Amino acid sequence: MAELFDKAKNFVADKVGAIKKPEADLDVDVHKMGLHEVTLMANISITNPYSHSIPICEVRYTLFSAGKEILSGTMPDPGDIEENDVTLLKVPVKVPYNILMTIAKDLGRDWDIDYEVRVGLIVDLPIFGNITIPLSKKGEIKLPTASSIFGGGDDDSKDKNDDE
Repeated sequence: MAELFDKAKNFVADKVGAIKKPEADLDVDVHKMGLHEVTLMANISITNPYSHSIPICEVRYTLFSAGKEILSGTMPDPGDIEENDVTLLKVPVKVPYNILMTIAKDLGRDWDIDYEVRVGLIVDLPIFGNITIPLSKKGEIKLPTASSIFGGGDDDSKDKNDDE
């Protein structure tokens, strides 16, 4: 009887493992630089292989620099992932300059801050329930100079991303 149960369990595990699941990709860029904060935009491309939409329950994000968590937050109920399509989800991450300045140990060298953004995309799949799709991206934030904030000509605010 135990052998039959093991065969059935392995059969179900193989079938469930072969079912396509939603996939996601993350890209992060500096969206806006204001007088008090930098807004990073986490652009998440989500591919839905199913013929029905999938509700996104929540997006959780955490920003790290120098191995330390500096900011975290959630975006509740951002909508649905369209059926048989790729959905683009934009998650703004606002980082006050005072937080950036407290972690800017490498500022003297290159006037940028290395970061890692980790995102957990929580979706509600029928039969499976809630699953989390983990994503992460590393890059650097080029901090503005006084001339770039107050009308300077050069644009040092571009984000350089490195895929993990």
